[in-house]
Amino acid sequence: MNILLVDDESESRLHVAEFLRELGHTVVEKDDGYEALQSVCTEEFNLVLSDIKMPRLSGLELLRHIRSLPGGQDLRVVLFTGYGDLRTSVEALRSGAHDYLLKPIDIEELCRLTEQVAKSQSTGPRQRTEDTAKNTNAAAGGDAVKRDESYTHTKMVFFSGAMREVIDQARKLHTDRSVPVLIEGETGTGKELVARYIHHGEDETDFPFVGINCAALSPTLFESELFGYEAGAYTGGLARGQKGKLDLAKGGTLFLDEITEIPVSLQAKLLRVIQEKEFYRVGGLQTVPTDVRIVCATNQDIEKCVAQGTFRADLYYRLNVARIHIPPLRQRPEDIIPLASIFLDEFSRKKGKQFATISEEAARILLSYPWPGNVRELRNVMARVALLWDDTQLRPCHLEMLEPERCRAGLPNTVNSSIIDYRNFTLPADRLPLEEYVNNIIRAALHMHNYNKAVTARYLGISRRSLYCRLKHLS
Repeated sequence: MNILLVDDESESRLHVAEFLRELGHTVVEKDDGYEALQSVCTEEFNLVLSDIKMPRLSGLELLRHIRSLPGGQDLRVVLFTGYGDLRTSVEALRSGAHDYLLKPIDIEELCRLTEQVAKSQSTGPRQRTEDTAKNTNAAAGGDAVKRDESYTHTKMVFFSGAMREVIDQARKLHTDRSVPVLIEGETGTGKELVARYIHHGEDETDFPFVGINCAALSPTLFESELFGYEAGAYTGGLARGQKGKLDLAKGGTLFLDEITEIPVSLQAKLLRVIQEKEFYRVGGLQTVPTDVRIVCATNQDIEKCVAQGTFRADLYYRLNVARIHIPPLRQRPEDIIPLASIFLDEFSRKKGKQFATISEEAARILLSYPWPGNVRELRNVMARVALLWDDTQLRPCHLEMLEPERCRAGLPNTVNSSIIDYRNFTLPADRLPLEEYVNNIIRAALHMHNYNKAVTARYLGISRRSLYCRLKHLS
C-alpha cells in the first residue's frame, strides 16, 4: 500500500516508517501538516497515519481538509493520540477518522490495522467498500458493526493434548452463552483467539465480537468506551452522546482483555452487567438492557490480585464459573515445530521466499528456546526469518536472534571487555569472510537491544544512518 505518515517527532516517525516498509508498504514521510496536505493533493494514498498534535496544522485540521477534497471522503485516515485522551479521540472519530491509535504506537496493533485496510482496499487506492461505510456508521454512534472477518476456525491450529483440552472446553462454552468466561495465560499464548473460538465455534457468525484492551485506557476513557455516555456527560463529547462497546456487542460477545487492569471503582459496574444484564451509560439515569456474553482474559495471577485487594472477590467468583487456562508454549513442545513450519510457510509465501523445511539443528534450537513470548514470539521470529533471509531450509544461522552464540561465522559467545584484543582470535588460513563477521555482530547487537536500532547504533559506536545502510545490505 501507499501510506502517508505525518509526525513532527522524527524518532517516532522513523520507527513507524521503518516497520511499515519492512511489511512491504511504500511510505511517504512528512513532518508538517501542510506538506502532508499537498502530498494528498498530488499523490494517491491508501492510508494516512497522522499525529494529532503538530505545530502548524494539527492532525484534526489535516483530516478535515482531506475530507473536503475530491475523493477525500474515501481515504482512510488514522490519527495518533496521547494516552487516555478522551476528548481528542472522540473528536477524531466525529471528524471522520477511520480509527485512532494510542501513543506510543503498539506495533502489533498497527500491523493489524494496515492488514485490515489492505484487505478492504485490494481493488485500488481510495476504493470505498461496504466495510468503510459500516465502520463510519459505528464510529458515529450508529448500530452497524463490522462483521468479525479476522477469524476463521481454521486458525485454531494445535497438536498437543494440552491444547486439545483447551479447545474442547471452548467448544462446550460456545453452546452455552449463559455464563461469563475467564481465560488465563501468559502473553502471546492466544487468549483472544480462544475467545473468538468461544464466540464463533466451528462456524462463522454474523453476531459481533467486540474487544477492549483494559490496560490501554485510562479509567475515564474505559468507562465511556464500555458503557457509552449521554449528551452533556463530557466537555468536548458528542452533543448527542455516544454508544459504548456494550451496545456495539449486542447479541454477541464482549471480550475484555487484561481484565485485572480495570480500576476497582469500575469493577462493581461490570459485576452489575454480568448479574443484572443491564447498565447505566455515563451521565445516564435509565438502565439499558444488554444480552452480551462477557469473555475476559488475563496474564496475571487473578487470585493473587484478589488477595492484594486490587480485584473484587465477588467479581472473581462470578468469572470463575467457566475458567480456561492456556499453557505456555514451553510446556507443550509438540506444538513448536508444526507451528513454526506453518508460520514459516505463511510468511515465505507472502515474501516470495523459498523456505520449505526445517533442519534438525534448527529444530533443536526451536525446542530448547524457552519462548517467553509464546506463540506470538514464535510467529514473529518466523516473520523475521522470511523478511531477512531466503533459503530452501531453516537453518541455525537464521535463528541468531534466539541464540546469537551459534552464529555461523563462529563469533565468541560473550565479550567481557569493551575492547576486543585481536590476539584472542585464531584466524583461518585460507579465507576470512569479514563482511559475514560484521553482519553477525550487527545481528547479535540488535537482538541484545530488542531490535531498537537507535540504541544498537550507540552500542556499536556508529551513526544511525550507518546502521541503516548496513541493514539494507543484510541478506
